[in-house]
Formats: sequence, structure tokens, C-alpha cells
Amino acid sequence: MDAISQDLRDRVLQAYDVDKQSRKQVCQRFKVSYSWVGKLLQRRRETGSTSAKPHTGNKPSSDAERQQREATVTTLIDQQPDATLGELRERLSDEQATDLSRSTVSRAVQQVDRPLKKSRCTPTSVTRRG
Repeated sequence: MDAISQDLRDRVLQAYDVDKQSRKQVCQRFKVSYSWVGKLLQRRRETGSTSAKPHTGNKPSSDAERQQREATVTTLIDQQPDATLGELRERLSDEQATDLSRSTVSRAVQQVDRPLKKSRCTPTSVTRRG
């Protein structure tokens, strides 16, 4: 979702300050939520700024990082095909000196198209018909 434009922010504040409209009137006039107007006023009061907050999401991995991770995952799966995601995560974290989440490791396994193969603890049961 995109941030609300600075022009609209300025018009909302002008209607509130200069035109002496209530928050409810401002919301109806500009078709914005009551809580958003309150947050805008609070942000101006606390920081003096009315601009949108910068996006603080995670930085996506670069292609080189992702390719290296996938190559490492492929190698680790080839070495131990019955490793769990937790085990792969520990080994990847040791090799790359970063702390990876299980979901990141799971996505990497899906990208390399190598399913984890769990070895059975017991032999398969066979029912013979005679």
C-alpha cells in the first residue's frame, strides 16, 4: 500500500488548523479514516514532521546471495539427504555466518527442487496375500 501523498496531508492539516474543522469533519471531507488523522496530528505534535515514515522492511537478498545459498543447500542435501530443516538451518548458519530462519531455508530447498528425504526408522510393513 502506498503512502498518502504529502499534498493530502497538508490539506487535511490546513482544514483542521485554519478552517477549524473537527477531526470527524476532516475525515468526511477528505475520505480518510479518523484514526489516520489522529496519527497525523500526533506525529506532527511529537516530531514536527508530517511526511510519511520511511519503509523499514527487510532488505531483499541479492541474486548473488540467493544463488550462493541455493548452491550451498544443494551441496548440503547431497551430503545428507535425510537432514531436517532445523539441521540444514544450523549448518547453513555456520557456513554463511548468518542466522537464517526456517522459512528461508525451506524456500531455498524448494528453489533447488531437491526434496528432503527422511529415512524410515523401521522397515515398511508388508502384508502378503496367500
